[in-house]
Amino acid sequence: MTARTLPSLAQALGSATDLDAALVALAGAVAEQDRDASVALLRFDPRQGLLRERLSVRDGRVDHAPLETSLEQLPRTALRSVQDGGTFGDVQEEPAAYARLLKLSAEDGATLALRGIKVDGHLVAVLAIIEPKRVFGTRAIERVAPMAGLFELALSRFHDREARDEAARTLEEVTQRVHGEYLTKLAELERQIAHAKHTASQPIVDPAVALTNEREDARRAEEQRRTMRKLAALEHQLTASVGQLEQAHIELHRRSEALRQRTRTLYLLDRVMTLAAESSDPHRLAEGLLSLVGDDMQALRCSLFLVGKEPGTLYLAAARGLAPHVQIGKVVALGHGVAGRVAQSRAPMLVVDAIDAKQQPLLGDDYLTTGSFISFPLVLHDALVGVVNLTNRAQQGLFVEEDVERVRMLGLIISLIASEAKLPDRLHGSIRDR
Repeated sequence: MTARTLPSLAQALGSATDLDAALVALAGAVAEQDRDASVALLRFDPRQGLLRERLSVRDGRVDHAPLETSLEQLPRTALRSVQDGGTFGDVQEEPAAYARLLKLSAEDGATLALRGIKVDGHLVAVLAIIEPKRVFGTRAIERVAPMAGLFELALSRFHDREARDEAARTLEEVTQRVHGEYLTKLAELERQIAHAKHTASQPIVDPAVALTNEREDARRAEEQRRTMRKLAALEHQLTASVGQLEQAHIELHRRSEALRQRTRTLYLLDRVMTLAAESSDPHRLAEGLLSLVGDDMQALRCSLFLVGKEPGTLYLAAARGLAPHVQIGKVVALGHGVAGRVAQSRAPMLVVDAIDAKQQPLLGDDYLTTGSFISFPLVLHDALVGVVNLTNRAQQGLFVEEDVERVRMLGLIISLIASEAKLPDRLHGSIRDR
């Protein structure tokens, strides 16, 4: 993957005005990685459990085609991957036949991979990748996985915007209906007043009739005043209700974001706990522990250091997004670089923005790039386990004080699992035997 693909894709997705523009940007980025691979989006209706529409990119334009396909028609392994979301799952049995079922263009011998996209914990779409079957080399789905993650964030933004637009339309309909009732009642009052004036202008012959008319006019005028007061109170109540509805929508969005973050954290915790219980491969466990904190904090560049065999040293146990010359197993002495200083002091280091970064002479470190990063020590029972570094945040861009507390909680889990699995010693021996 070229160094400029992800940033350029993130910028294109951020400036995209609709889903079609975002899909065109994703298809272009995938083509830069593998010109033989193609991407398509299948929109899902959760209320009916059907794939309703297929969106594919042809010559820079999005082609829409209706679908009436149930998820239950997919193979069991691919269906499980789609329902879980977050990763691509291969359609291993007759991929060309399933591609035709989904109205996708696939030649015989091609591979089909599907990835579910969730918003607020509900499946809303399925991302499909079609590529030629290869014997050697890295598959396209492995190289475009980060791109799919960025596209998933963009799709979530469009979904939230559609929800806000729907709420605005509902509010406008309620306002128009109440206003229409107000105008109808006002017209009726004007008609009654005009009738009363016309009746009052008629010649009065009988004083008793005149007295009756005066009383009737007074009664109608009092009813008009009461009705006007009710209308004014109704208008005031409507204005207050509109404000409360807007505040409720803002609070609902905030709680939805918090719930989605907690759901993602619980999912990552479940995944790493399952991995720790089932996997005997120390490399896979180290990568899973790094993914726990890296995915939760949306860090595109992160690294995990564990204590080495030699006193006063750390070694690089797992990494994501680092430069090619930084190899797993690289040794860092305590007190050197960001990781070495944090391990020596056992105090977390937070750099928020570029202004704060100018005061940090440590930004030449191979493990950091942007001016905002977190380096956190992993300590259990006063014993140093290692250090985790996080930088290049994907969505907000900056790390703040609240993020340090979140990393503190995740760091305790990583320290506990690594210590219980004796990961520093097992992984160090495995790297040395390579």
